Amino acid sequence: MATQEPPDPGLPIKLEPCSNGEYVPRPPSPLVRRTIERTNAIVDDKARRLGMSRRQFLRTTLGATTTMAVFAACSREQGDVGGQFDPSTTSTTTTTANTTTAPEAESDVTMDEETAEEALAAPEEEYVFDVQGHLLEYPDDAPGDPGFPQSSCGEAQPGDCYGIDHFLEAMFLDSDTAMVMLSAIPFGNGALSPEVMQRAIETADRMGCSDRVMMQGESFPTSVGLDAMETVAANFPIRAFKTYTHNGGPPWRLDDDTGQAYFEKVQEVGVPIVAVHKGLSGNDVWSSPVDVGPAAVNHPDVDILVYHSGYESSLVEGPYDANDDVGVNRLITSVRNAGLGPGTEFNVYAELGSTWRNVMASPDEAAHVIGKLLVHFGEDNILWGSDSIWYGSPQDQIQMFRAFQISEQFQEQFGYPALTDEIKRKIFGANAARVFGVDLPETACAIDQEAIDQLRAERDEQAGAPTHHTHAEAGWRTYLREFGSV
Repeated sequence: MATQEPPDPGLPIKLEPCSNGEYVPRPPSPLVRRTIERTNAIVDDKARRLGMSRRQFLRTTLGATTTMAVFAACSREQGDVGGQFDPSTTSTTTTTANTTTAPEAESDVTMDEETAEEALAAPEEEYVFDVQGHLLEYPDDAPGDPGFPQSSCGEAQPGDCYGIDHFLEAMFLDSDTAMVMLSAIPFGNGALSPEVMQRAIETADRMGCSDRVMMQGESFPTSVGLDAMETVAANFPIRAFKTYTHNGGPPWRLDDDTGQAYFEKVQEVGVPIVAVHKGLSGNDVWSSPVDVGPAAVNHPDVDILVYHSGYESSLVEGPYDANDDVGVNRLITSVRNAGLGPGTEFNVYAELGSTWRNVMASPDEAAHVIGKLLVHFGEDNILWGSDSIWYGSPQDQIQMFRAFQISEQFQEQFGYPALTDEIKRKIFGANAARVFGVDLPETACAIDQEAIDQLRAERDEQAGAPTHHTHAEAGWRTYLREFGSV
């Protein structure tokens, strides 16, 4: 009987639109379309020259450096001047005094795997602490939450793509993530309950990733919700509370009377760290971060982690403008008006989950988002988050941020700092380690593919067929078929 050919894993740098299910992803830009088209052509040629299949090539680091090199060249070709990818990490492009052309032959992109590995390797003392991770472990009789738009990663049931096995594989085998925080969600039919998070932690510990997975507790400021906060804090090893001001109950603000009661409970139970969803849902008054600054001043002993940093996917981010009350600007204005910022006792942290995944496909926009957060929050108050498993393995997000630079032109024009290795080290993990009072691990955890395979063996047996690893995201994907991405 012939063995089924595994599917094409897709390009390892995932630039095509995708969503965590909380927003409608943008259509693919001309830059993304052009990059994917040209990269696919180059990949086929390079794989043939190296005597490899397309699938084999895409599973090497060469697949990532090739995609990044083409993307960098295409972005310059269309005139992007603010966000750049360091040539040392994106290989070579063909440049003249007036133009930059995308690589169109194998000689334009490194063919050496060792060079590619070195280019994308983590700098010394860089450890990635992802403060926003998710999974969904559905009961056997529940194929998935019909309210969540799911795409299949190759499992018999799309809901299985979000399980503990896929999560641990994506975070610890397929990415350089060293630690991850499981973040509560206001839906999922119990698929990310405290009990599920605890099971994920225990599974990771058993598989050689001891103390690498942590958890937040879901929290809402209703009378029932406040009581539940006491229960979850007493029974689970939570490191923070996660909340939504626009979802999961009557809408509220961090700085109103409901918010006051909520913060009092947070301090009463002894977990003074709050992660709050702000942004993604459009310019909605309840998901807007305008209440963050006042709440931070009123509760200086509570650290507030602003998930998504107020970013709105429907808008194109530009430089900070106090009169432009949208997107990330809303968060900056709220904090500035409260008298907070670099050099003060600053208890607000801007988190990049879903935000970086969106703007990394738009170099100048990425430069504005990272640049203005560095100016107004400082390098010590920005946290790395990927919002995965919705976007599959976060390795491409990590690699793109490692390579990303803010151009000298944007530094001079807007006052943005250069993105040094030290700043990236802080954003990737050192800041989160300080906030949560943990030591970052210096080595990769001992989890291996055999352990993952054992974990999912029963599921494969029930499905009647094995699954195959791909670079595909399990989140809400649209527009894909129209421009040839997997």
